[in-house]
Amino acid sequence: MNLNKKLKKQEENITGYFTFFCALLLAFAAVTSFLSSPSHASEISAKAAVVVNSANDTLLYGKNPDLKLPPASTTKLITAMVALDILGPDEVITISKKAALTASIRPNLPGGEKLSVRDLLCLALIRSINGAAVALAEASAGTEEAFVSFMNEKAISISALNTRFINASGLPGKGQYTTARDLARIMKKALSYPLIADIIHTPTTALDVKGKTVVLTNTNNLLWTDDGHLGGKTGYTRAARHCFVGASDKEDGTLIIALLGDASRNTLWTDAEKLLARDFQEGTIIIDAGENSLGAKRQKAVHRTREKRSRTKSL
Repeated sequence: MNLNKKLKKQEENITGYFTFFCALLLAFAAVTSFLSSPSHASEISAKAAVVVNSANDTLLYGKNPDLKLPPASTTKLITAMVALDILGPDEVITISKKAALTASIRPNLPGGEKLSVRDLLCLALIRSINGAAVALAEASAGTEEAFVSFMNEKAISISALNTRFINASGLPGKGQYTTARDLARIMKKALSYPLIADIIHTPTTALDVKGKTVVLTNTNNLLWTDDGHLGGKTGYTRAARHCFVGASDKEDGTLIIALLGDASRNTLWTDAEKLLARDFQEGTIIIDAGENSLGAKRQKAVHRTREKRSRTKSL
């Protein structure tokens, strides 16, 4: 009898240990899966990043969302909006010497060349030509310096209160900064301009510059990899590193993502794809610079409103 009791006790102990071990394995697997998820906060390499639900401006993900960083050429979204607040798209602008000599990638804009506002917007937003941004600024306000005050007023008007510009192109300089959260606000406002929305959604286009056909290929890779992508704006300087802001239509609604300070263009696109693919049903994750970026805080779950969006709607 005692032997049977001992055997039964041993069986119960073994069963208990086995159950505990299985539970431990399941917990470990869950934690490992969460930490190794390609969309987990620790896997986003940019210095700052956000994902925002455009419908209600809910912050779904934030890594240093309010950290002030250089905006690089994402600046040109504000430049485009302010220019269109003042100029008509078919107005013709003569390229000044200053605009022609502004440091930029090709194609170079020859001084004295006449281009429409529409063409200059294509050059600025598709290929990120700095001289085109300067030309738009001068035509709008007389000088780039005067135009900058309009840019900063525009930022304030859309509640981008942690943003300040010193030029129209995004070239580096002291006192020019934005945040990932502000950049998402700027992107949302830019999409309300039909011409801007159309241009940033254009993969390639051709312009006539000084009698030659110039083919512009968009610097935004998501136009080729994300079927629901509405468009965006890239940026790069040595100080800012690689930056991007963009919007994509998903089944649950429109998501706006912003990334600042990524190490390379490859990691920028990897981060962008992770943010757009992330499942936010478990709640918002925020890594805050104020806490030395050492920990992630999981907040109350934020559920996106399920709202079917048309892929072909105009903005």
